[in-house]
Amino acid sequence: MPSDDSALDARAFESLLDELLSHARASGADQADAVVVESRALDATVRNGEVEDVERAESRDLGLRVFVGKKTASVSSSDLSGDSLTELAERAIAMAKASPDEPWAGLAPEDRLAAGDLPELDLFDATTPDPKDLEERALAVEAAARAVPDVTKTDHAWAGWAGSVFRLATTGGFGGGWRSSSRHFGVAAIAERDGAMERDFDAHSARHLEDLKSVEEVGAEAGRRAAARLGGAKVKSGKRTVIFENRVAPALFNAFAGAISGPSVARGVSFLKNHHGQQLFAPGVNIVDDPSLVRGRGSRPFDGEGVRVKRWNVVEDGVLTTWLLNSSSARQLGLETTGHAARSVGGSPGVSPSNLWVQPGAQSRDGMIADIQSGLFVTEMFGPSLNANTGDWSVGVSGFLIEGGEITSPVSEITVAGNLIDIYGRLQPADDLDFRGKINSPSLRVDDLSVAGQ
Repeated sequence: MPSDDSALDARAFESLLDELLSHARASGADQADAVVVESRALDATVRNGEVEDVERAESRDLGLRVFVGKKTASVSSSDLSGDSLTELAERAIAMAKASPDEPWAGLAPEDRLAAGDLPELDLFDATTPDPKDLEERALAVEAAARAVPDVTKTDHAWAGWAGSVFRLATTGGFGGGWRSSSRHFGVAAIAERDGAMERDFDAHSARHLEDLKSVEEVGAEAGRRAAARLGGAKVKSGKRTVIFENRVAPALFNAFAGAISGPSVARGVSFLKNHHGQQLFAPGVNIVDDPSLVRGRGSRPFDGEGVRVKRWNVVEDGVLTTWLLNSSSARQLGLETTGHAARSVGGSPGVSPSNLWVQPGAQSRDGMIADIQSGLFVTEMFGPSLNANTGDWSVGVSGFLIEGGEITSPVSEITVAGNLIDIYGRLQPADDLDFRGKINSPSLRVDDLSVAGQ
């Protein structure tokens, strides 16, 4: 496994961005910012003991955003040659002059920018794999899945590596960047019994190789989950207590993150737009957003506008305390940015959480299940539908019946529905928080939820 410390160096693009901003100034920009993203990826896929595909991808992309008065425009290019920079700047200025005014447009306030030494978040593992490493990992996790009784084959297994550099510079004097990496692998197992077939998967990802779970653990879990789904039945429609497994529970908070996003609130298209400072969750429920987690999946030393970042207690004792704001939405709402701007090479910054999680409760998942006489344990969700203005929500699910305080037979072809404001007010977190991505949650219990089956 070769080491590649010199690759993906965020400092390598400093002079390029400075030159691009100089061209933007010379072409007529009052303000501007520029971003460059370099990405590399290597992936291997296997199926039934044979290597099926190995892919490598590399890209470099440059973005420029300019402001001419209150007019703004963004352009992007994959041509980083010196000759293209003047043309890119001139094109951006011409587009801005032809655009309507945007009253909230502008760079982030200079007094909010990150300054001094940036925090060391350890987001990059400099040891990069070769294709053989990934092929062996994918083959091993597939073999572990196929060793589970009733697992007859796999849909596929995979292993991959990705690395990237992000660097931002502004005419206000900010310049900074970071590099990050990701390791991932998993397998989709197929189980069969008496002519019936079921499929499930497991996967894991981490910033560093040493933080990955073992192939035996992931493969066995994928196989176990697939085999457990055999012999599924229908479930009758009605109100039931539902437990959302911690693997799927974060889906309830994807909608939450979007609803507390400043642009959504400012446009009036958020079902939570009137809930700032109000009791949204039950007392005792706390939700945190923290960009400073070492090796965190959503960690960052500054946001997409160069603003310094910090930990936010988004929900304290059930009360919604803040929106997630970039500079433009903050101006529109008469507030200050919270450091949640998310920038890509194209377009203006959006908003994104960093590492958002629901703090665990005191009760175990098994303890929650023990007093449920008739309920549903949800292990998979698909096809969600959300009315962003009202919070009305429905999702297809599969999982297991809960009968007499125990998980029993598998069930599928079910829809769970309700209003998210009502669901948030009644949910109870268990103690099994597991960090898998940018948004994380322990298992959640919601009583009296509408379940549509046969």
